[in-house]
Amino acid sequence: MRKNLTMTTFAVAIAIALAGCSAGGHNAADAGFARMMIPHHAQAVQMSDVMLTKNDIPAQVTALAGRIKAAQGPEIEKMTGWLTDWNEPVGMSGGHAMNGMVDNQDIAKLEAAQGREAARLFLNHMIAHHQGAVAMAQKEGTDGMNADALKLSRDIVTAQESEIKEMQDLLSTL
Repeated sequence: MRKNLTMTTFAVAIAIALAGCSAGGHNAADAGFARMMIPHHAQAVQMSDVMLTKNDIPAQVTALAGRIKAAQGPEIEKMTGWLTDWNEPVGMSGGHAMNGMVDNQDIAKLEAAQGREAARLFLNHMIAHHQGAVAMAQKEGTDGMNADALKLSRDIVTAQESEIKEMQDLLSTL
């Protein structure tokens, strides 16, 4: 009887400990990170889509746009799923300005531009855009608690800092 009680107590203790470490728990920083990063990523996908429809774009820039879209589209779905699972609103309330967001006028200029001019605009906008995402992800790394959100924030910092360097190098060749 004593052995069974000890094993049951141990199992309950493990369950409690694992629940405390669960990726399901979240705080306001995690929800804010996801809620802000979704439209931020959506704009990066939008700018990438613009580039993927253009002719006469350097191949490295087109490849980069394709990689950005391929990475950030699934991340949008992942963060939307978290917000739904956490019973948090998915949309942002109006008026939030985010680091690195490109205004409608600059999006229109990108859409109208062709060739190397379009590539330069894309790279300049995307560098600033990525810098904004890195700042948001670093804030999540400091303030967040959800294991999955913290991992994604680290992944965003790593990937986008690397892409910033790549874009700066590409920009110097145009």
